Amino acid sequence: MAVRTRVTDSAAGLPAPALRPYVRRCLGYRYLGYPPGTHLGLPSGWVTVVVSLGEPTRVARTPGERTTAHPALAGGLHTAPVGIAHDGDQYGVQLELSPLGCRTLLGLPAAGIAAAVVDLSELLGPAVARDLPERMAAGSTWAERFAVLDEALGRAAAARDTAVVAPEVAYAWRRVRQSGGAVRVGALAADIGWSRRHLTSRFAAEFGLTPKDAARVVRFERAKRMLCLPARPSLAETAAACGYYDQSHLAREWRDLVGMPPSAWLAAEELPPVEAAASDPR
Repeated sequence: MAVRTRVTDSAAGLPAPALRPYVRRCLGYRYLGYPPGTHLGLPSGWVTVVVSLGEPTRVARTPGERTTAHPALAGGLHTAPVGIAHDGDQYGVQLELSPLGCRTLLGLPAAGIAAAVVDLSELLGPAVARDLPERMAAGSTWAERFAVLDEALGRAAAARDTAVVAPEVAYAWRRVRQSGGAVRVGALAADIGWSRRHLTSRFAAEFGLTPKDAARVVRFERAKRMLCLPARPSLAETAAACGYYDQSHLAREWRDLVGMPPSAWLAAEELPPVEAAASDPR
């Protein structure tokens, strides 16, 4: 049997200026020749939009669940991994969308797709979602493909008259993000002038996660990013840098959010994480 040559091609780009308040970056990826398997989409502090430029993305939200195929999809905030079945060849673009921009770009609060994966046609309309993968795939460079996605999202935003996120709730989200998940909910509520209960209710209604779970996800995401660095720090160093009590605390959180400790995930994951493979344009 011939040995398949592995190809890894990835790129990161900033969105168009009008989208930058809502979108962190675009990530392009093309992986060829990897063993077939199931890639884990891990909890993230970003709403994820994925447009496949090859075969549709096959997703299962729970182990053993039948996969659903999506040429383009949106995934909300979640505290459990999502299984993405693949045949070793993956080609597409991933967008990191701030939950604060979900109303503007997708037409609903982030809570509307929390813990879910939905076809992009349900949010942007069948015509846009049907044509988008083909138009993006026709681009000869990552920059051209990103520009097509920018244009589609820009038109969607311009066509909407959506309510903005309440200032107190937006502030709470930014504080959770800027603190790396270290802010305490009680202190955050006091800062805003709300009760802890009221903050938790309003926050969850907008984002689909409580402030406490959002902080856990942001802290986890930071730890994952550190563990994907070429010069990988130790688990103890990562735990200390990310605000965990100790290495055991980090391992418990990974088991809860991923289903396995970080060492097992690092050993099991065949495909390079897109966000680690692509350089950050910022």
